[in-house]
Parts: sequence; structure tokens; C-alpha cells
Amino acid sequence: MDSYVQWELSRIDGAVTNHRHHTWANTYRSFPELYIQPRNSEEIQKIVKLAQKCRRRLVVVGCGHSPSDLTCTSSWMVNLDRFNKILSIDKDSKVVVMQAGIRLYDLIRQLREHDLAMPNLGSIDNQSIAGAFATATHGSSTRHGILSQSVLSLKIMLANGQEVTCSADAKRDLFRAALVSLGALGIITEVTFQMIPAFRLQWSQSLHPLEEILGDWDKDLWTRTEFTRVWWLPYKKKAVKWRADKTDEGLRQQPSNPWSGAIGFHLYHTLLYLSTWFPSILPALERFVLSVQYGFQHDGDCTTAVQEGQTGLLMNCLYSQFVNEWAIPLAKGPEAVTRLSAWFHGDDETAQIPYALDNLYVHAPIEVRVTDTSTNPGPRPYLDNTVPDGPTLYLNATLYRPYGRDPPGWKRYYEAFEWLMKELGGRPHWAKNFCSVTKYEFRLMYPQMEDWLRVRSEVDPEGIFVGDWHRRHLLPDVEGKGMLPAEERMVKTEPGRGGGLNWFGQLPGKLSSPHSSEESFEMMPEVGGEKRGQHNTGEGTTEAYQ
Repeated sequence: MDSYVQWELSRIDGAVTNHRHHTWANTYRSFPELYIQPRNSEEIQKIVKLAQKCRRRLVVVGCGHSPSDLTCTSSWMVNLDRFNKILSIDKDSKVVVMQAGIRLYDLIRQLREHDLAMPNLGSIDNQSIAGAFATATHGSSTRHGILSQSVLSLKIMLANGQEVTCSADAKRDLFRAALVSLGALGIITEVTFQMIPAFRLQWSQSLHPLEEILGDWDKDLWTRTEFTRVWWLPYKKKAVKWRADKTDEGLRQQPSNPWSGAIGFHLYHTLLYLSTWFPSILPALERFVLSVQYGFQHDGDCTTAVQEGQTGLLMNCLYSQFVNEWAIPLAKGPEAVTRLSAWFHGDDETAQIPYALDNLYVHAPIEVRVTDTSTNPGPRPYLDNTVPDGPTLYLNATLYRPYGRDPPGWKRYYEAFEWLMKELGGRPHWAKNFCSVTKYEFRLMYPQMEDWLRVRSEVDPEGIFVGDWHRRHLLPDVEGKGMLPAEERMVKTEPGRGGGLNWFGQLPGKLSSPHSSEESFEMMPEVGGEKRGQHNTGEGTTEAYQ
């Protein structure tokens, strides 16, 4: 590491230079030059200014739950786990202000002490609040949208070291870009969030033939209760339907299942590992899935429980996995399920999917969820992947990686799945394992992509928050222009020990010429040499966001 960088790093408490980062699923690992956990806004500002001076990319990471390489870097990684306090709670308005690094499980616990709750939640609570909404995380309810729908305002540390506030009423363009930022605008430091009164959920889950689920699709399948999700078992042509409503009843735990403990967990994991060598056993394993995960044997089997609301919405992700989730119009769900089911069973005439099955086998269940952002009166994020004029269906094709081993044929499965989703007007979940979407296709999917790119360029003209993932999928390739000054490109990946890929990026070779070794963070100029309060009228200005 350059001596100047080393000297500046010695001035920061807690900077680590030998950190090994990995995604939750161990699909990727990377080895950042610097890993730091700031405790306050001043330390975050110091990191941003030093990164700008040294031309280093900054990556903010929470639990690393995205199985893609979105958070991989050989540059500098910032984790906000120590920047995780609730700053204020207004019990009358139920508005909560918090630091952006707070994990959802910690936020939920503290909200419960004040008889408050988040309106909706995804399947897990390990993410930080900022990481959850910055990737368009959602739950499963036609009465709720994505998590960012409840965000009232944000504070963001921009690439020039200035912290700005944005909302529906102030710096609206920045707000719409930051609600699904993908980590490419700056460091979100503070979140103001609309909560609701704490609640309990009474839920039931039951086993049904797939044809029954499809028959109820346009009736009340998705609207009868506040929360609904379906787990589809493709080979048995069955589905588990989960429904939940708020209740005042006392807590009642789910009936115990002898297979749902450690024995069933490890046995199923081992059987999945065997299936990587003998994939034809996977259809037979669906009966085991029904017994282990749900305790079901026959159509109509049902379990019920009453749980604290934010506990009842969670699910166990079990093992390392690839996840490929797409959003399509809810009305196209029956066609999507019918054609995909036909493909699994070799009915090419019905499937009309131009990929050969060729002894490919997949894992169960396929998760089916819904949202509806069309009734939200607030500003819509530029990169919101939901349907703007009606309810949205999410299909999540999960493939487990037992003991770190990739399932055979996973790329062909995802290519076929994505082909169908694109034909039905779908958009991929930003934080998942989509693999065949081009930049041109993203432009067609997102008419307001140019607005997001414009804001991104204005607040970070040197690419301090730009990585290879952003360039591959979003940022345009301009003829005659290379990388942004601080942008990081992937150099290579190589197989890692225990599965997954080790990711290596390219760092800029030179610093931006510090005046002297005594130059401190407090003396560093703003972007373009402007001091606080002055304006830069050139291309890529941050004037609109000061």
C-alpha cells in the first residue's frame, strides 16, 4: 500500500487491512485493501475525503446477503454496524429517525419496546436498514409496496464529503435515485422511516394442488388476507399457501415437527449434496421437503400460529444458495407458472421456452410473492422494479449450494427462467443472481434509467462509488472514454477454497498528488476545489445537492 495511504490510515481508529469479505452464501469472496467501521458522521466524512484524495472506490456493506458480486472490492470497504443508533422516536406520528447501519433485527427489537413496528418486512432481518431499501427489498402483500415506500427522508454523504438531506419535498431527484441507490450515489447515513403500531400475526399454511392455486389466482388468493405467499413444489405440482392477518389473540406457537430440528436440517443438506452428483433424486426429495420444512403429507394439511408480527413474516433461508427473482405483472402469473411447470415436465409445446431441459433438475420450493406500489402517493424510485400501474408478482428460483457445491446446470436453468421472465415483461431483483440481462435491455426495462444515471454522475463524477457490477449492468460505455478516475474494475475471479469465487479488482496506480504529508482531512478541498458554500457550475456539478 502507498506510504501516503498508510500514513492517513494510521490516523483512523479501527482501520483493518487484512479483512476477508464474503457474501452470506459464500458465492463470492474479496479482499479489500481497507475495511473500516466508523462510529459517527465525522469519521464517515474523513473516509470519503481520503478516498477522493487517494482515488479509491468505497463499498458500503452490511450482512452481504446479496449473492452477486455487487459488494465485492479490492479497494476500501465500509461497514456501518457501529453506526447503528436510533436517534429519535415520535410516538404520536410514529416516525423514527435512525442511523443507516442499524440491522433490521436490532431495529425491530427496539421498536417493540415502544409498541411500534415496520409496516412490512422481507424474508430475513439480517440486513441493515439502508441496505434493505437500497436494493428494493420487499415483502409479500398487495397492501404494501417495497420497503423504500416507508422512507420519509434520507441523509447521504456525497463523494465530496458533504452530508445532504433529501426527501419528497427537498432534492426530490436525489431522493428518487437514493431510494434504490445500489450503493452508487454515496453513503446513506440517516433514515427517517414511517412506522406503525406493533402487531401480532395469525397465520396459517396449507398444502394444495397447483391447479387449485391457479384457479384461485384471480379470485381472492392474493387479497383475502393482508399477507400472502406461496411456495411452489414443481415436480409434485403442489403448493404451500401461507396467509396472515393482524390479530389481538394471544401468542400461539407453530406445532412442533420432529424433522424440523437439527436432524432434518443436516439430513436434507446431505441429500442436496448427493443430488449434485445424482440430480435425478431431486423430484423424490420434494416429499422430504414437505415433511421437513412444513410437516405436510396430504392435500389440505394445515398448521397455524400466532406470532409477533415481524417474527411471523420471517423465514429460514437454510443453506448457501443462488437466488434469481423477477418481478412481473401479477396478471401474468398463471401463464408464467403454467409455462415453467410445463418446461419442468418436458411439455415443450406448452412451455414455449427455447432451452432444452436435457436432464436438468431444480430445487424446491420456488417462492411466489406479491407487492403493490401503484397506490403509493409518494415519489417512485427511478430503479423501482415493480409494476407501476398494478400489483406485482415475484417469482424466486432458488438453487441451494450444499456445502458450497454449485448445483449442475444452474446457468442453463437461469437462462431459461430469465428468457421467460423477459418475455412476460419482467425485471430482475437488483440483489439477486440474474445472469443474462444486457445494458440495452435494462434501458428498455427502466424508462427513467437516464434520470438515475444523471443524478449519479452529478453527485459522484469521479466514480468513488462505482464498481464493476455497476459498469456491467448500468453505466454506459462511452466510446473514447475509459474508466472514471476512482472506478474499480474486476481483473479476475478464481475458484475459492470450499466453493464460490475469489474476486479481484484493479486499483488506480497513482494518488491525486497531496500537497504534503501533513495535509489533514480538515484541509482537504471539496470536489473540484470548491469550498463549502461555493458553487461549481461545470459538468458533473454537485451544486443542486449542496
